[in-house]
Amino acid sequence: MGIIQQILGTVLISYLGVTMGIMYTWPSSTFLLFASPNTTLNRPMTSTELSLLGSLSSIATLIITPFTSSVIDYLGRKKSFLLLGVNQVLTWTILASCDRVEAVLASMFISGCSGCMMLVIPMYISEICKESIRGSMTSAAVISLGIGMMLSYIFGGYLEYHVMNYTCLSLSVLGVVLLMMVKESPLFLLQKGFEKEALRSLAFYRGEKITSKEVIEELETIKRTLNVALDEQTPEEEKLKADLDKPREKLSRWAFLKKSKSSRRALLVVIMLYTAAIFQGLVVVQVFAEPLFTEATPTISATLSSVLMALLSTLAGFVGAYLIERYGRRHLMIYASSATGACCVVLGVQIQVGFGPSWLTTVLLYVYCVSYTLGAGVVPYVINAEVFLPEIKSFASMICMEWAFLCNFVVLFIFNPLVTAVGLGIIFYMFAAFCFLSSVFCWFFLPETKGLAVDVIQQSFVNKCYK
Repeated sequence: MGIIQQILGTVLISYLGVTMGIMYTWPSSTFLLFASPNTTLNRPMTSTELSLLGSLSSIATLIITPFTSSVIDYLGRKKSFLLLGVNQVLTWTILASCDRVEAVLASMFISGCSGCMMLVIPMYISEICKESIRGSMTSAAVISLGIGMMLSYIFGGYLEYHVMNYTCLSLSVLGVVLLMMVKESPLFLLQKGFEKEALRSLAFYRGEKITSKEVIEELETIKRTLNVALDEQTPEEEKLKADLDKPREKLSRWAFLKKSKSSRRALLVVIMLYTAAIFQGLVVVQVFAEPLFTEATPTISATLSSVLMALLSTLAGFVGAYLIERYGRRHLMIYASSATGACCVVLGVQIQVGFGPSWLTTVLLYVYCVSYTLGAGVVPYVINAEVFLPEIKSFASMICMEWAFLCNFVVLFIFNPLVTAVGLGIIFYMFAAFCFLSSVFCWFFLPETKGLAVDVIQQSFVNKCYK
C-alpha cells in the first residue's frame, strides 16, 4: 500500500534533478558558441573563462554545501527544495536577460548553489520510501539528472540560444510550482516534535489511515532511531545496554560522529565511493560532451552523439534502479566498475592507435557511459542516503557531498590542460585505474545495505561482514 504515493513524491522531487541536469550540462552546448567570434555574448570568452564556465558551479557548491546541513535541519526538506528551486529560476533569469561574459560566469556560480540538491533529493526519498523500494526510488535522483542532460543537449543542439534560455527558465518555474505539492519528511517532522504532522505525512506515503497499525509501528521505529545513545564503541551496542528510563545525553553532531565508530567507518566508505565515482571520469564526458565528441569522432554530429549518450545514461539509470534492488549495492558497484575500467582501457587504445573505424570510438564512449551509470553513477547516492543515523544524516551527507564537489572541480578544471599535455587516450587510462581501484575497495570495505534498516547497516560496519 502507498506505493503510488511514494512514487509520486519521488517523481515530484526528482523533477528538480531534471532541471539541475539541464543546468549542469548547459555549458557543453555553449562552449563553441562562446569561443566563436560570432558569439551571442558581448565578446568571445578566453580559454580560462571557458574552463571557469564548466567548473564555477562546482566552486559555488563547495562554498554553499557546508551550510546545507544546517539549512536542511532548520528549514526542513520541503522548504530547502523550494529555496533551491528559486535559485535555479534566478540563474536562468540572468542568462535570459544578460549577454555579458561576466554575467554568464556569475550565473554559473549562482547555479552551483543549487548543486547540493543531490544531497537533499536522495535523503528525502530514502525518508519517505519503504526499505523494499528505497534503493530503486533513490536511484531516481540519478535518472532525473540523465533526463535533464538529454534535454540540455537537445535544447542546445536544436534551439536558438535565447529560446533555449527562456525554455529552461519556464521549466524551472514549473519545478517550483510542483514542489508545493510535496509533503514534508516524517522523520524531519518528528525531529522537530511535530508528531501529529509526522503521522499524517507517514500515513499519506503508506496509503493508510493515521490510526493504522502499520503507520503507528513505523512511527515508533523512527522514534527509536532518533534516540540512540553512544558509548566508546558503537551506538548499536549502547542501545542494547542503555537503561530506557535514564535521560540521554544530547550530543553535538561532531561529538556523535567522534563517539560512533560505525558512523566514522560509514563516512569514510561513502567518501571513498564518491572519490572513485568522480575520478572514473563520466563527469568530464558529460560537461564537455560536444567538444569531446567533436575531437574523438569529427565525422559524426556532436549534438546527436551527446543526445544519444544522455538517452543511454537515462535508460541505464532505470536498469540500475532495477539491478540495485535485485542484486544489491555491493556487487553492482564491483562488477560495473570493473566493466567500466575495461572499457576505458579499450577506449584509450582506440583513441591513441585507432585500431577501428571512427564510429567505434563513439560506441565505446556509449558503453563506458552505460557501465558507469549502472555502478558508480547510482550506488554512491543510494549508499549515502542509507547508512547514516538520523542524528548526523544531513551533517555526514553534507561532508560527503562537499568532498564530491571538490573532486568535481578538480577533474573539470584540469581536464583541458591535461588533454593538451598528455592526450585524450592517456586520460582514459587514468580513468581505468580508478575504476579497478573502486572494485577492489568495494570488495573489501563496502557492506551490503539492500533492504536493511539503518541500525542494522551501522552494525555491519562494526562487524566487517561485507559479503
